Amino acid sequence: MTRLIVSTVGGRPVTATEHRIPSLNPSRLDDVVAEVALADADTFVAACRSARRAQKAWADVPAPVRGRVVANLGRLVEANFEALAALVTREVGKTLGEARGEVQEIVDTCDFFLGEGRRLYGQTVPSEMPDKQLFTFRVPVGVAAIVTAGNFPVAVPSWYLVPALLCGNAVVWKPAEYAAGCAEAFAELIRRAGVPEGVFEVVYCDGPTTYAGLESGLREQLIDKVGFTGSSEVGARIGELAGRHLQSACLELGGKNPMVITEDADLDLAVHGALFAGFGTAGQRCTSLGTLIVHDSVLDEFTRRLEDAVQGAVVGDPADASVLYGPLMSERFAERYEGYLEWIEDHHRVSGSSGVGRITADNPRAGFVGDPAAGLFYHPVLVHGVRPEDKVFQQETFGPLVGVVRYSALEEAIELADAPGYGLSAAIYTTDPRKAFTFRRGTRAGMVSINNSTSGAEAHLPFGGNGRSGNGSRQSGVWVLDQFTRWQSMNWDYSGRLQRAQMDTLTISPDLDYRLDSD
Repeated sequence: MTRLIVSTVGGRPVTATEHRIPSLNPSRLDDVVAEVALADADTFVAACRSARRAQKAWADVPAPVRGRVVANLGRLVEANFEALAALVTREVGKTLGEARGEVQEIVDTCDFFLGEGRRLYGQTVPSEMPDKQLFTFRVPVGVAAIVTAGNFPVAVPSWYLVPALLCGNAVVWKPAEYAAGCAEAFAELIRRAGVPEGVFEVVYCDGPTTYAGLESGLREQLIDKVGFTGSSEVGARIGELAGRHLQSACLELGGKNPMVITEDADLDLAVHGALFAGFGTAGQRCTSLGTLIVHDSVLDEFTRRLEDAVQGAVVGDPADASVLYGPLMSERFAERYEGYLEWIEDHHRVSGSSGVGRITADNPRAGFVGDPAAGLFYHPVLVHGVRPEDKVFQQETFGPLVGVVRYSALEEAIELADAPGYGLSAAIYTTDPRKAFTFRRGTRAGMVSINNSTSGAEAHLPFGGNGRSGNGSRQSGVWVLDQFTRWQSMNWDYSGRLQRAQMDTLTISPDLDYRLDSD
């Protein structure tokens, strides 16, 4: 019997609606992972009201105790490690190795933040008045509405949910409906860790319903923070909506992430980095490699080596340990990716596989593992001869497609890297430290890699982008605390009299005309 997934309000399941969709295994489309009952906007708002009622009591729980809940979650994830990783592979098609890495990311996030419950530091600040003391405190924002994508169905949500709960907020989480099985499993672990009823709600709904729910919740002052991971286009709408209610949303959006290959680069190392960055997770990461920017002098040799690597990469069943990448996540993303392939123009040269588009019996891929007809499998594509005016250069192409462009001077490479207007992740392969630091200083990217992939996050390092990739907010590490707390200041005057700042301060009388004798 197919499992039915429903939303929660007050920590309890709501009555399932008739508006239901299947969540399918993209490697085997005949495998229904779960059936998802989609909620309406009223249910989303009801979850926000429930969270509002529960939030104050949760904020009153001492922060070190909230940290123990985070610790509990980390241990529960470890205890359920393989089962959760297998579910990620089944529902979104990640290789088992990448799925395990994703689950490990939750553990790492919990291990980092469990201690932050004892380090939500404020400061004591000296006053300009005698017998007066100044203090600062971190206080929770209140209710956080979190909307996440399904390409990282459990790791990226943990970047929001763990610090938000640790800081004393209540959370309403809207996960991707095509990854609802992963979301339900992760949500159950969060509840089992000791989060009280009402503090953590999960609502499954489609995009327009989510926007309507956010709009109502913000208008009714039920939501104090919006976090969103997804496309730049939708992120702009979310940011605009939050701004109308005087909020700054936490936006983690798309990327057209560049990788520069200099004339002095270790080409074999660069090929390994480009292969993983461009085609790991079938190119469905926000940090996936978008465009290779290669120096004229090494273009031919680097291209030859990369083409050999891409052509030899194993594609297919993500449960097979030899596979570099499996299917696209859902039919919706597959259809969108086929639209991106239409951006390939006559002046481009295409390589990387025996075909372009969906892998089928009539459009085969050498060395494919499994049955291509069973799932949403696509050929890897290298597009050569890309120009800055091409759509394939300017826009994110969420899938296994990487463009190649040439450059002659490092300043030109930096300009090309930033030209599409995104600013998430950028990489450079070089053995010259001067080039590495020049690139770091010149790029707008929020994250820079030297001799490494554009992909790869660590739980204690800030994650986020600028421009079309985000509004400068950061996740992970201590930096995310500024998203889920607000600074409160307090002054305590124990002098027994009114002391007016800037008016009743002690006056110092210096002799500023004094000069040393030059003799």
